[in-house]
Amino acid sequence: MSEIPARATECGSPSDGARTVAADGPASGALPPGDAMWQSSPPGSIYDYIKAASFSIGADGLVDQWSLRAEQLFGIPAERAVGLDPIEVFIDPELRERGQRKMAEILDGREWTGVVPFRLPDDARGEGGTRGLAEVYVMPTRTVDGEKAAVCIVVDVRTLRSIETDLAASQAIFGQSPFGFLLIDTDLRVRRANHRFASVFGGTPDDHRGKGVHDYLPRGEAERVAATLRRVLETGDSVTDMHVTGFVPGSEERRNWSVNLYRVHSGTGRPIGIAWLGTDITARRAAAREAAAARRNLALLNEAGARIGNSLDLETTARELLDVVVPGFCDLATVDLYQGLLAGDETPPGLADGSAELRRVAFASAVSDAPFLGTGERVPVGSVHHFPFNSPCADALRTARPRSVPAEDGGLVQSMLAVPMVAHDTVVGLAQFARTKGSEPFGDRDRDLAVELAARAAVCIDNARLYRREHERALILQRSLLPPGDPEASGLDIACRYLPGNAATGRPSEVGGDWFDVIELPGHRTALVVGDVMGRGLRAAVAMGELRTAVRTLAQLDLEPAEVLAQLDEIARGLGAAGGPSQAFGGGVRQATRAARRPREADLSEVYLATCVYAVYDAVTRRCTFANAGHLPPVLVEPGEQALMLDVPPGMPLGVGGEPFEEVEVELPEGALLALYTDGLVESRDHPLDEGLQAFVGALTDPARPLEDVCDHVLNTLDTHHGEDDIALLMARVQGLPAESVGDWTLPREPRSVGRAREHARGQLLAWGLDALVDTTELLVSELVTNALRYGEGEIRLRLLLDRTLVCEVWDSGLVQPRRRRARDTDEGGRGLQLVGLLSAAWGSRRTPRGKTVWFELPLPGDDDVLKDPAEALLNLF
Repeated sequence: MSEIPARATECGSPSDGARTVAADGPASGALPPGDAMWQSSPPGSIYDYIKAASFSIGADGLVDQWSLRAEQLFGIPAERAVGLDPIEVFIDPELRERGQRKMAEILDGREWTGVVPFRLPDDARGEGGTRGLAEVYVMPTRTVDGEKAAVCIVVDVRTLRSIETDLAASQAIFGQSPFGFLLIDTDLRVRRANHRFASVFGGTPDDHRGKGVHDYLPRGEAERVAATLRRVLETGDSVTDMHVTGFVPGSEERRNWSVNLYRVHSGTGRPIGIAWLGTDITARRAAAREAAAARRNLALLNEAGARIGNSLDLETTARELLDVVVPGFCDLATVDLYQGLLAGDETPPGLADGSAELRRVAFASAVSDAPFLGTGERVPVGSVHHFPFNSPCADALRTARPRSVPAEDGGLVQSMLAVPMVAHDTVVGLAQFARTKGSEPFGDRDRDLAVELAARAAVCIDNARLYRREHERALILQRSLLPPGDPEASGLDIACRYLPGNAATGRPSEVGGDWFDVIELPGHRTALVVGDVMGRGLRAAVAMGELRTAVRTLAQLDLEPAEVLAQLDEIARGLGAAGGPSQAFGGGVRQATRAARRPREADLSEVYLATCVYAVYDAVTRRCTFANAGHLPPVLVEPGEQALMLDVPPGMPLGVGGEPFEEVEVELPEGALLALYTDGLVESRDHPLDEGLQAFVGALTDPARPLEDVCDHVLNTLDTHHGEDDIALLMARVQGLPAESVGDWTLPREPRSVGRAREHARGQLLAWGLDALVDTTELLVSELVTNALRYGEGEIRLRLLLDRTLVCEVWDSGLVQPRRRRARDTDEGGRGLQLVGLLSAAWGSRRTPRGKTVWFELPLPGDDDVLKDPAEALLNLF
């Protein structure tokens, strides 16, 4: 508090009490009159925070005394302030007249208090200063000459209001904070605690005053925390996320807290204590331990995937399983396989009840070299045995479920699991995992991991067993290379026929090279393929299978039809090479080099040639793009029109090379019929090709009939029983996607487009009655549109297509394809495409003439595919 001006004297006013105290003070003899002054405030006083000042006014109404605090508050030194009229200097012109009247009343002997707006002059003229608000208390007095004067006490109101706000905020933090809050003094004692802290450790906040950390924590932990508190108090360095372990009253459960500490200062900067902010992280620590265990199990599964199944030998595969689990998962392990299955018998006696004979094929131990005891006597590796009917191992084999095996008294093993090895719903054997005393017993998570490891090994063992069998025959091979069942496609009604050729002698036919395929592409598009490998026999069938597989692979890359045929041409040119088809991807230069080095007398039978027609149909636009590699032209029958052969440039057969392929795009009307076929349908020794083509076109006289009937009619009308060649016939009726099944929007390149995309998707799905897909679709649409905004270019186009599935497409002008990566645990981003892959049935991207399209597909409610839970998918990311 600033000092009272020394020349101010008392007067006969209502302030007589104060005058008496002021007069009697020096008379007490405590201080000489010449040394009378007020002591400065000690650190931590309220006057460190408020702004207060005093000055005196003489009988002429001018300042005659100016304190140091007044200099600080108003920014005017005493030599300048003395002699100034405070009304003229500090009061606005419109308030000066009223101020002069008040000054006259004060000098007439009246006290006055009130709130006065003022301004601080910043130049000699006293104009243009900063404005403020002050509470003023004016007390009349008299000078030593008996003249009337006044003493003024001024307090900055804005500072007081700021202090009130700070106190209210501090009270709210202490009273409403969901975290434990303590204020610890310099003696490391609790000065104040909030209700959250008291609710955990009992009592009221006042009950914790004066307590130390030793009253809450075990001795060792309390010493560590106390040392940290002293260091924070001495250095001022804050501590973040300090983990503290202890117990709460009334519970034996160990609790964990995350504590943040920082030093607290007074208004003058003096340290007055430490703030303690604590959060209970017991559940988080438990979750972290669970996550660590899950990561260990995942690493073990990854290792199993990399190490198990590298050999097609049964015993080697069993040993690979044990190499993975011992000692990382257990201390001892064995593998027993059914003896009958090893001998090739599909259903050996006793397989159903678990009493069939087994052979021990592998054993591993981290603590002993001898096979451990399961139930009964020791079983060496290679010996045949069986488990007693009532034993846990036999029960595991019967039920195909894991069982716990009781440990023997006084034995080395304390926990053991008997896990059936199931492959393709067939039990092939039993794996036993054991942990010795001193290790942690098996839990539920360990049981699930053991089942997964045994299942992976069982699949590999079963594959090795199946590899030993040779059941393939020519017709089985031929049929296996064709699409199974009746193909389905969006916007198309499909019917197909395949007739194997027969030799003129009536003997069973050799495997041919004709094939057809129907490949579903993203965006409700479909690839239709028909091809014919020249020649017959197993080699032609193998070449056909390789080309068909290559077509499906290239189709999934969403290449243009001409590009697909160009790649197939390279593959066909490499089929007869020593390196096989994989060498065909080396490019034209490698092919030319290989051709130049091939001797002239090379066997021409190694040259593989094939014809193929490849078409891509879009159900939304009903446009079909064709490319032809030396194959017969497609036939189109429009409603009400005669059949005609499409003019598609034939190009060179696959395997010739050196010539590009051309594309032709045709718009197919609704209800049109498209036919693709091989030469066996229209050509024979007795019927030239032109004659057969005309007969085929003439047979398509009633395309409105069911497609199956149309196929049968064609085969019955034409001379297809000559048996000289295979016949492949693929017919498709156009059924374009209805306009009401398509939602198409163009979005500007701005952040608000993400929300608009979600709104469009939600509205369209609700209109379609797909309420169950709204949340998942909104989430995935938001991810794709956000990626298009961040990494794409140009306007964004959102399209929803409803047919047998729901397809969502996001288009932009960028050429860079999205690449899925696995985000690390510490990454803040990078999980968008992982989320799309987890929640969708399929997703991908393709290039377009003006950029790219990123899409995903969801099954419709009620299908066999189970909709994935978005919350579960998010948890799987971690």
